Amino acid sequence: MDTNDNAFNTPPSSPQTYGYAQPQPPKKSVGWKIFFGIILTLSILANIVLFIALVIVGSVSLSGVSAKSYYNEKVVQEGPSTSKIAIINVQGIIQNEMEKELEAQIKSASKDQNIKALIFRIVSPGGSVSASDRLYYQIKQYKAQTGKPVIAFMDTLAASGGYYASAACDQIIAEPTAITGSIGVVMGHFVLQDLLETKLGIKPVVVKSGPKKDWPTSFEPVSDEQIAYLNEKLIMPTYERFVGIVAESRKDKLSEEQVRELADGSIYNAQEALDKNLIDKIGYLADAVESAKELANIKKAKVVEYEKPFSFESLFGANSLLRHFNNNALFELTTPQLMYLWHPGVGL
Repeated sequence: MDTNDNAFNTPPSSPQTYGYAQPQPPKKSVGWKIFFGIILTLSILANIVLFIALVIVGSVSLSGVSAKSYYNEKVVQEGPSTSKIAIINVQGIIQNEMEKELEAQIKSASKDQNIKALIFRIVSPGGSVSASDRLYYQIKQYKAQTGKPVIAFMDTLAASGGYYASAACDQIIAEPTAITGSIGVVMGHFVLQDLLETKLGIKPVVVKSGPKKDWPTSFEPVSDEQIAYLNEKLIMPTYERFVGIVAESRKDKLSEEQVRELADGSIYNAQEALDKNLIDKIGYLADAVESAKELANIKKAKVVEYEKPFSFESLFGANSLLRHFNNNALFELTTPQLMYLWHPGVGL
């Protein structure tokens, strides 16, 4: 009995007593995990530091360079470097930001003695009155200061403010399928009265020193008196300036009366524009280059166009989109803008 009692009461001395081996828990390689964790952390920190350093160096470099070095020259056609024709692209709606970039490119070209002529390749429906006028002025200044020829090449679309800028050039060439014209001015704004008062129950309160202080306003319909006032103060003066610019530019081919007949906002295809003496030639970019060489009195030329180099601002392009959603968004939405712009059905 003692033997049996001992057999039941005595715990097995080892797992082998039951005929199988207990699995041994794997040893944790804690040291390797810590090592790789440190390496990964240091790598992330190093990349962050490198990125910040690149941003700082890039910002300092760009702020210290001249306009000439800020724009790269992309070679379009090989030729002698001492005899260049530069293409400046005017693409999209002409607004303040674009005009500033174009001004920088024009100044860059004016400092390069190897540039013998400029070609403005225009793909634009126009834009704001002020930006279009400043671009016109910059082209005229370049011609006056350098004495070098300037060609306008209408690529696809060069209407309203696009034509306004072209009028500053020595010669206007349009692609066979280009659209131009739309000589005139337009202004529009939203009337939000019904939306605010009827739909949302919001009653705007405007306190003003005189009845005309807020004309036109988005908070009430535009009256005939307001339209007459805006025509007198804004529309007609800017329209007359446009007509005067075209009449001066085309004085060898058009009288002011003929310009006024064409300046009813109508658009023209290339052949119509040529027949009406609004342009000088129909052709392609190669024809514009040949005309530039002829006006510059050179046989061969290296053709280049300006392009912006890589920048951190372009890397984070979303910032440019966010600018439109700042505190001025409502002001820009409800404030009328004078436009040298062709955009069917939209006057804003």
